[in-house]
Amino acid sequence: METSILKFERPEAFYLLLVVPVLFILFFVARYLRKKSMKNFAELQLFKVLLPLESFTRPWLKIILIQIAFILLIIAIANPQTGSKLEEVKREGIDVFIALDVSNSMLAEDILPNRLERSRQAINRLIDKLTGDRVGIIVFAGKAYIQLPLTTDYNAARMFVSTINTNMVPSQGTAIGEAIQLALNSFDKELERNKAIIIISDGEDHEENAISMAEQAKSVGVTVYTIGMGLADGAPIPVYNEYGKRTGFRKDKNQNTVVTRLNESLLQQVSAAGNGAYVRANNTRSGLETIFNEINKIAKSEIEAKVFTDYENKFQLFIAFTILLLLIEIFISMKKSSWESKINLFEKNHK
Repeated sequence: METSILKFERPEAFYLLLVVPVLFILFFVARYLRKKSMKNFAELQLFKVLLPLESFTRPWLKIILIQIAFILLIIAIANPQTGSKLEEVKREGIDVFIALDVSNSMLAEDILPNRLERSRQAINRLIDKLTGDRVGIIVFAGKAYIQLPLTTDYNAARMFVSTINTNMVPSQGTAIGEAIQLALNSFDKELERNKAIIIISDGEDHEENAISMAEQAKSVGVTVYTIGMGLADGAPIPVYNEYGKRTGFRKDKNQNTVVTRLNESLLQQVSAAGNGAYVRANNTRSGLETIFNEINKIAKSEIEAKVFTDYENKFQLFIAFTILLLLIEIFISMKKSSWESKINLFEKNHK
């Protein structure tokens, strides 16, 4: 049985669909204002006598045809493609789990725009450089969770990165040890492939087992790298309301402003225990570039993967239907024909 897959070459084109309800609302408002102005001039029944060829339904039919044609045109611009040729290809790479700290302290703005946003930007740049490597994403604060299993679908990885925020993990803390353990449990143990874990954190309020878990990772051949996201002087932690507006800074029980500082010593110890490297981010570099260069020194394994290599464009069909609907719309007159105006199904014959 032949296998096929559907994808869109330019999925961002679907944002144009937001125009569809706007056009419909504008049309509705225009028809409403026209009807209102006609009522101010005379009774609507009188207009049926003055304008016997006026159609009140054809404008709606025309706008519906235009809307459908517009939707089909958007689909054509997105260019649906079907793939039916499945081939086995060989790729070289390693498996990398990126574990990102999403505790509230990552909202501190000592690194602009803030620690978390800078981390997300850096991860996206790292993903752009991957070729054949499988990447997975773990988020952690007081607990650690898999955000994205290992994959070579870099578009999906970017999408998941864009959704990361500090509300994903309700319990506060910095469970680096748990994040490492989760990554170790999530690697494919049957696949002979070099593996690495990248921890991005400020290291504050950490659990006690981070170093021992890094040592365990090293013992099974997994390298642990760490990136310190923050500055030594630290910064207060902003507090935002439900509308995303800053309302102040986090305070302790004595109403003193809490200042979060980078725990560089811990992150250095974790990377050393994991046979990796540590880099501190600042406002000019994120540190991931240095880590990526270190990762590239790891011997990359060759794996086989089945991928669709032959795609057929299907936009032509949608273009054809778009043109057909627009031609039909053009030939539909806004007014009734003379023979239609003579037909009145509700008229009674009086003798």
